[in-house]
Amino acid sequence: MLKLSQQIKIIGTESLGVRGMCCLIITGDRQVLIDPGIALGYQRHGLLPHPCQVARGVKIREDILNAMKIATDIVFSHFHGDHVPLLHANPYQLSFGQISDRLDGLRIWAKSQDNFLPRMHCRALDLAELSGTNMKTADGIKEGPLSFSRPVPHGLAERRFGTVMMTRIDMGEQVFVHASDIQLLDDIIIDKILFWQPDILFVSGPPLYLKVMTNTLQTKAWENGLRLARNIDTLIVDHHLLRSEQGIIWLDNMSQVAGKKVYCAADFMNKPQLLFEAKRKELYQKMPVPENWHQDYEAGRISIEKVVDYYNNPL
Repeated sequence: MLKLSQQIKIIGTESLGVRGMCCLIITGDRQVLIDPGIALGYQRHGLLPHPCQVARGVKIREDILNAMKIATDIVFSHFHGDHVPLLHANPYQLSFGQISDRLDGLRIWAKSQDNFLPRMHCRALDLAELSGTNMKTADGIKEGPLSFSRPVPHGLAERRFGTVMMTRIDMGEQVFVHASDIQLLDDIIIDKILFWQPDILFVSGPPLYLKVMTNTLQTKAWENGLRLARNIDTLIVDHHLLRSEQGIIWLDNMSQVAGKKVYCAADFMNKPQLLFEAKRKELYQKMPVPENWHQDYEAGRISIEKVVDYYNNPL
């Protein structure tokens, strides 16, 4: 049996320097790539992504494309731009042009197109056209080691962010669950996760940086997170949570109260924490960005190699 770190590879998420929840799960003869998308938060504090984050994004996109070379299955939990490739991608996202030759022969499992806002519906149709007959609606079905939830709320049910699909993978001696963008805000979803009896859970935490996160909602997310921590062997909380440095404090406090380590993805992967979005202001102060840098990058006047070499290890 492969070591855990070899079976579960978290490729891109906030503690690893980008927006997303991409991971590769290896079990038996299946290599399951979940949410192969990336974003950098186009504007934060009035600032475009710092070149450090742009460099990291280049590396993560490369890792996703390499994972596609060995994948047997791809899962799309929903159609937000940090979770899927895009037909009309900005320069910091994964585009159709980069993946169009990598989908042949793959099993592609996607959340249904029900209850979508128009933009999400268009993205789903774009992906369906690109994928052809390989792409199947997966809500509520089971196939081999894979099980998929029916649609669950993206955060709070009453908000207009649509729904997502969770994925359960039976790895033989352990069960992995990917709970994309639920933000720990719905008790019923927590019940569903625990019913699946995961040994390892990778879940999106609450967006503490948003003003809409009232004390009541923060308490709800905390209580649900603690419930998961006490009932699941390995809990990995990342994504929305790590868009602010409050998220690291949240994880440390959760670990202390739960009496066990609650991981971010970087810690789980034994990699340095690269909270580039949370530290965007600090990065601009430490490493000033030349005037018109982004315009030059987007126009292709700055080489990818130069970006990666110069900005690869800023913190």
